[in-house]
Amino acid sequence: MRALLRDMASGAVEIFDVPVPELRPGGILVRTSFSAISAGTERAQMETASRSLIGKALARPDLVRQVLGYARRNGFGAAYTKVRSQLESLNPLGYSCSGVVIGVGAGVRDFRCGDRVACAGVGYASHAEVNWIPQNLAVRIPENVPLDAAALSTIGAIALQGLRQSRTALGETVVVIGAGLVGVLTIQLARAAGCRVIAIDCDPERAGEATRFGAHLGLASSDVALEETITVFSRYGADVAIVTAAADSSEPVELAAKLLRDRGRIVIVGTVAIDVPRAMLFQKELSLEMSRSYGPGRYDPHYEEDGHDYPIGYVRWTEKRNLEAFLDALSSGSVNVSGLLQRRQPIGRAIEVLQELGSGRHYTTILEYPQNEVTQPSPKPCPVLAAKRVDELRVGCIGAGRFAQDYILPNLRRQEGVRLLCVATASGTTAEAARRKYGFAQACAAAEVFDNPDVDSVFILSRNHTHSEYVVRALRSGKPVFVEKPLAVTRGQLEDIQRAYERAVNPFLMVGFNRRFAPATERIREFFAGRREPMMVTIRVNAGYLPREHWTQHADEGGRIIGEVCHFVDWVRFVVGHPISSVFAASLPDCDRYCSDNLTASLSFADGSVATLTYVANGDRALHKEYYEVFCQGMVARLDDFRVLELFNNHKSQRIKLPQDKGHGREMECVSATLKSRRDCPIPFREIVEVTWATLRIGEIARRCDLAFPKDGGQPTPVRYDDLDLARK
Repeated sequence: MRALLRDMASGAVEIFDVPVPELRPGGILVRTSFSAISAGTERAQMETASRSLIGKALARPDLVRQVLGYARRNGFGAAYTKVRSQLESLNPLGYSCSGVVIGVGAGVRDFRCGDRVACAGVGYASHAEVNWIPQNLAVRIPENVPLDAAALSTIGAIALQGLRQSRTALGETVVVIGAGLVGVLTIQLARAAGCRVIAIDCDPERAGEATRFGAHLGLASSDVALEETITVFSRYGADVAIVTAAADSSEPVELAAKLLRDRGRIVIVGTVAIDVPRAMLFQKELSLEMSRSYGPGRYDPHYEEDGHDYPIGYVRWTEKRNLEAFLDALSSGSVNVSGLLQRRQPIGRAIEVLQELGSGRHYTTILEYPQNEVTQPSPKPCPVLAAKRVDELRVGCIGAGRFAQDYILPNLRRQEGVRLLCVATASGTTAEAARRKYGFAQACAAAEVFDNPDVDSVFILSRNHTHSEYVVRALRSGKPVFVEKPLAVTRGQLEDIQRAYERAVNPFLMVGFNRRFAPATERIREFFAGRREPMMVTIRVNAGYLPREHWTQHADEGGRIIGEVCHFVDWVRFVVGHPISSVFAASLPDCDRYCSDNLTASLSFADGSVATLTYVANGDRALHKEYYEVFCQGMVARLDDFRVLELFNNHKSQRIKLPQDKGHGREMECVSATLKSRRDCPIPFREIVEVTWATLRIGEIARRCDLAFPKDGGQPTPVRYDDLDLARK
């Protein structure tokens, strides 16, 4: 399918041929009929993208601070790699479209194939022939509303949310500062609400045009008699000022403060500076409010991605309900957008349209997409390949997120005899970006990776909750598989994988437990080689706080404990070299902040060794993340964040400084070598299962320990859990 994407490094915009998005649970596939270009928003995005690296940094000092903080913790090399990876990506454009449902994901009950829908959301309602839309970001279109008019629904919801934030009442005077697309929609909505509306713009011609859309007055901001004119018109001064303009300065907000009566209200919808002198707000006791895009639910992944609605008794107007309300206004005729739909262009001319944004006076351009009976474009044929060498490994990848692009794909590409054949992602856009960046022969759908006879092995680098499904499909298709951790996020998923492995012919399954491949880990193993006594191991992980909204915290992803603690369980399993026999764990209460991310776990091993793991999110990131100590037979090894290794023996110590290396490169080297030579997996399957069972058990215990602490402040119930049968799993 065709999609309009922006190269983040150069700022260039092109139409790409990308795979159709995957139909995922909780959402729908929509064949786009029309999408709206918001001239102000998309022009600003393109201007930012086209700036130099220094220009981008000056525009977003908050992101610069984040990068510097990351560099202090992980080194400037790692920070440079992370920034470079972010810039070498393709981003979809657009956020407001309409079309027809062609696929309904699991768990979605409100839509059926054939429904006409309006869609919202950056990264979802894009300028693309097919989009995957979460169910809370799509609404059905009334029968009497044309699809092209419905393509403006998201922009209408932005205007409507700004009006709601102003708390306007019948008969009040509303000043709309900025008569662009959002501005004229705000004017119509305010007029429909029974308000007297004044439009103000720095362009006198644009201000005059606003009267065609319902403004009682259209005035230029440079008019010397502006305040007097508004006072005469409103009798007392404006009650509300809604700022829909975009400006680098705070002039629009200062103008709003001048035009308002005492105790008037300012609502900021557009992108403007808000460093307004205090006296301007204080003397009139003005209130200043921000409008959050389409409404409540915006930027909340539980609402937008997981589909959890807010109870209507507590949150009357969510972003979805705002979309519905705007469509109702179109249906009743109280809002008329016919004057905004005159400029229409086919999707093939989208680049020309975007290039004209800087010079044109159009409010918007509606992009039109070809309609046909084909709901899913035919898969692109795989390129004709040269004859396969005996020592060549052809890899198909599923997933190409930040971790994959920062650590897995660069190291995999460096391996001798490895050919990156095809890559698939849920969105399709990321797959095309990875294809260009890493030299994959093809971007495709996930099913094609398993079905392609030229693919020798499958690398699964997708979100945690998808790992088990893809692993089972790979094993059933007879392909060796590498999967990023965790292998599974539930016991049921792990059992499914075990059954598939047992039934597979010559199965190969490797999990991305990279820390056991780190040079420092190998040195520790060598240091304790030939030991005759049990080990005492201590691991402290200062993981740092992640908000509840972060994707890793979602229940279906397993949470951070399942997703990351498995690394450290595997590390100690490798260093000890004997099976885990029991697990004990306890966690701090959730406290509505840390999501049970603070715990301690004790592991016992078949040889009598004991390991203690402390994983915390309530520390300070200034402290290094990982710290390991191993005591055994009069010797001690101490490893600080894979940067400094200290070895103590016979009253002597050795201090070794290392470039931070957590084993990603060596891991890819071992995996590719064993796959090419058809040798056994670097980690035995039984050991992988054992580590996964132990991690799942720790996660279960952490959740149960948290339940033992009542939220009402009552006395906690003592809890202890262990699993003495773990070694037999």
